[in-house]
Amino acid sequence: MRPMGSVAARLASVPDIDVRLDTPLSAYTRFGIGGPADVYAETGNPESFVEALRIARESGLGTVVIGGGTNLVVADEGFRGIVLKLACDKVRTEGTSVYAEAGAVLQHLVDFTVDLGLKGLETMTGIPGSVGAAIYGNAGAYGHSIAERIASVRFFDGAAIRVFDNAQCEFEYRESVFKRHKEWIVFSAQLDMLSGNAAELRAEADRILNIRNRKYPPTMKCAGSIFKNFLYADLPATVAAQVPPNVVIEGKVPSAWFLEQVGAKGMRAGDIQVADYHANLIYNSGHGTARDLAGIIGELKRRVGDRWGIPLEEEVQYVGFPGSV
Repeated sequence: MRPMGSVAARLASVPDIDVRLDTPLSAYTRFGIGGPADVYAETGNPESFVEALRIARESGLGTVVIGGGTNLVVADEGFRGIVLKLACDKVRTEGTSVYAEAGAVLQHLVDFTVDLGLKGLETMTGIPGSVGAAIYGNAGAYGHSIAERIASVRFFDGAAIRVFDNAQCEFEYRESVFKRHKEWIVFSAQLDMLSGNAAELRAEADRILNIRNRKYPPTMKCAGSIFKNFLYADLPATVAAQVPPNVVIEGKVPSAWFLEQVGAKGMRAGDIQVADYHANLIYNSGHGTARDLAGIIGELKRRVGDRWGIPLEEEVQYVGFPGSV
């Protein structure tokens, strides 16, 4: 049996796991882009996931763990190695505390809390992806982030299952300790919510969802915003002085403003296109390739860097590219 088949057989012996060979990763990314993984394994059982991860790492083959795939850019050549997905997705509540597993869809968690009259996540309605990914990148919108509600996070550090409180998670704007330790895998979280009025929360969530759906249609093959916004206070003084005051929103300068100044809107490479109404939205309009997507991202980073001397930072993660995980 060839080495890849041998590892697949060992993975398949783990309870509650689905193992497949040569699986196109385009089916697991919102961009709808990406070649095959040599081995793809998925489980909703955290214990099985830990065992599968141990087998994968012992094999010496390249291993990557994915979530909902919203922010993934997978190379056209795919991934030479093992792709693991933790798909546990239960959500439950005890009073105003909510317990959510990492594989739960963030929108489901938002709807769950809103319908129960629990306040704190309603501004995150329409943000794609999983709860685990939201914690990883401290997702948020309209001046709020998931970090505000996180009481604790349960995760696997490669050797043991641990629990961090909010402070230990080291949340910052679109950052967390988990983003700096990519080998750590988020399993679940406890969120402490506030009491609210379900009807009022639903009205607010629906208002925000309508705005977001006009900007990012649910059927659009995209990752939402590609680049992180800038904290105004962190910009060089010479750059900050050129930003119109009305552009600064809650202490942040949208990357879209800088991108507009360098002609990003409407840029296109094959079927990969920058929206003509939003300079920080890149989408796959048909049969786009990862090569074209990475090319446009790189070109936009170069343009903004050349003009402003500031680095654009992607919110997306790369799989299968040279130097990527």
